[in-house]
Amino acid sequence: MTTPAAAALPYAEFDGRPATEDDLRRALLVNFGHFTAMQVREGRVRGLDLHLARLDSANRELFELPLDGGLVRGLIRHALESAGAADASVRVYAYPPLGNPAVTVMVTVGGPARMSPEPRSLMPVPYARTAPHLKRPGEFGQTYYALLARRSGFDDALLTLPDGSVAEGTIANIGFWDGAAVIWPQAPALPGITMGILERELPGAGLESVCRTVTLDGLGAYRSAFLTNSQGLAPVARIGDTAFAVDEELMKRLTATYEAAPDEAV
Repeated sequence: MTTPAAAALPYAEFDGRPATEDDLRRALLVNFGHFTAMQVREGRVRGLDLHLARLDSANRELFELPLDGGLVRGLIRHALESAGAADASVRVYAYPPLGNPAVTVMVTVGGPARMSPEPRSLMPVPYARTAPHLKRPGEFGQTYYALLARRSGFDDALLTLPDGSVAEGTIANIGFWDGAAVIWPQAPALPGITMGILERELPGAGLESVCRTVTLDGLGAYRSAFLTNSQGLAPVARIGDTAFAVDEELMKRLTATYEAAPDEAV
């Protein structure tokens, strides 16, 4: 695999060099590591500090090694330049070291993406991820339940605990609006970057943001709900048999708050 002036997308690099077949085979077969996913616009990323902190924290937990933020930024810049992309969907993966003092870092570059604003329907399922605070590849359970949900006429699945507590979507965090505050479920889940951005920006936008337990039998207490992930935000119209009004004004405020958050050059 060579590096042309503008490589075809999707494009991948391992430790700053174009991915080889052996590299990609290793990534496919090892299937153990962690990653973060981000949207890059004009070479800049919202919540870049949160992405770098996520990578470093997961790396220390899994491999007992730090993952330097400056190194990661340099690898992202190099991959973007090689791909000739200023706007892109970027993922940064870290894999176990093989006889080296550092982990192997893969950066993938794809076309830019944005979450569809269409309201979503979610099917509650009894599933909690192992070590949910880590973002990693190979999540069979999430994919399995997402498929079952679509076969049952829903857009996606909503992961719930044995006591009926709401945790997260398959690839998104979920938030609720009770008319006074944005509520994030207090349950084992991945602390998403978009959720993290909103948590620190909402108070400045005049919206309270709190974390507390949300249960399936208590969904009627909330006026609306929404999803967040690296591609943006979308309203939720239904969870199981519980319907939610799509609060257009709330979605505008949340989206405006997110889009006004500071970004940073990689």
